[in-house]
Amino acid sequence: MAGYKPDEEYDYLFKLVLIGDSGVGKSNLLSRFTKNEFNLESKSTIGVEFATRSLRIDNKVVKAQIWDTAGQERYRAITSAYYRGAVGALLVYDVTRHATFQNVGRWLRELREHTDPNIIVMLIGNKTDLRHLVAVSTEDGKAFAEQESLYFMETSALDATNVENAFTEVLTQIYKIVSKRAVEAGSNGTASTLPSKGETINVKDDSSVLKRIGCCSN
Repeated sequence: MAGYKPDEEYDYLFKLVLIGDSGVGKSNLLSRFTKNEFNLESKSTIGVEFATRSLRIDNKVVKAQIWDTAGQERYRAITSAYYRGAVGALLVYDVTRHATFQNVGRWLRELREHTDPNIIVMLIGNKTDLRHLVAVSTEDGKAFAEQESLYFMETSALDATNVENAFTEVLTQIYKIVSKRAVEAGSNGTASTLPSKGETINVKDDSSVLKRIGCCSN
């Protein structure tokens, strides 16, 4: 899937959010995906930052607007409003810090409180380059993802392992839902209900096509 410059025209705009504890690597995952950059001196995000990147999926240009929410408790009240309108989320923990994995359940509950319950969620075990320090096994991550019907992938923002794959998978799954809805609307003679070019998509009421299974960790 070829990348596109953010200012190019697009067919669909999808809002994604990055959530998880402070220091798990959310900002570097964002910068690796949108700018192919990694900053070893990255500081904790205060409030919310966002970046965009466009991909081509099935000959359509899909623009991702990705919000990086602060992980620190004292900013949670500020960032909760930014969940609204999100159709996809990457829930990130640090594979070298078990406490960040223990908090994943709380983050998921908060996400589901502020978004449609059928939002596409990818559980991300980040920092796999630090293999000698791993405190959360792939099996544990995968088991939690299967229990909660999430996609799952392990990544490294440092060496770029699976970063592209993780974001692309989330965007592709959202696009599939939108495409299915468009086909059904067209066959029912209700094409006028289709989203207009560039309209932000809400996946609400499409639970029938949102049955998820744990996805590749390699």
